[in-house]
Amino acid sequence: MGLLTFSINLTLDGCVDHREGVADDETHAFFTRLMDESGAMLWGRTTYEMMESYWPAVARGDEEAPPALVEWAVKLEAKPKYVVSSTRKDFPWANSHHIAGDLRAGVQKLKDATPAGVLLGSGKLATELDRLDLIDEYKFLIHPRIAGHGPTLYQGGLPSTLQLELVSAEPLRCGAVSVHYRRAR
Repeated sequence: MGLLTFSINLTLDGCVDHREGVADDETHAFFTRLMDESGAMLWGRTTYEMMESYWPAVARGDEEAPPALVEWAVKLEAKPKYVVSSTRKDFPWANSHHIAGDLRAGVQKLKDATPAGVLLGSGKLATELDRLDLIDEYKFLIHPRIAGHGPTLYQGGLPSTLQLELVSAEPLRCGAVSVHYRRAR
């Protein structure tokens, strides 16, 4: 069974708006490495649609992008992508699969079938999966910014505080800090 790792960009005040982070070669390399280490990606419908609207075009060469972004796009194209949605059934992007029905059973089945682990990149979905006690690790990239707006991490709330154990923390040249936590069991 693989681990379910939640990874996302966030500002010091918890904003997870993807436009608020530092986007440079080093931060892209961070997420490329995480994707390379995992066996599959897991998103909610909204994140999938945001990703689907841009990255396939970069992978095909239809959108001009720097080499680090092209590398990400090509690898993402090949990576299995799983989407949780109750409103959308069709996911035409290459290697995309729908998780329907019971959320706990569907994600647990994905974890069981993916020994290299699953990388979760959707904030709202993370809240639901934490409520179900399915997330094993957290690898956040904390950016040196205070956004002053949302959306924020876990703004929907959790039933209780989650205890985490620090595995590592590493500063990047841009001032962001990558942190790796594990659920304290």
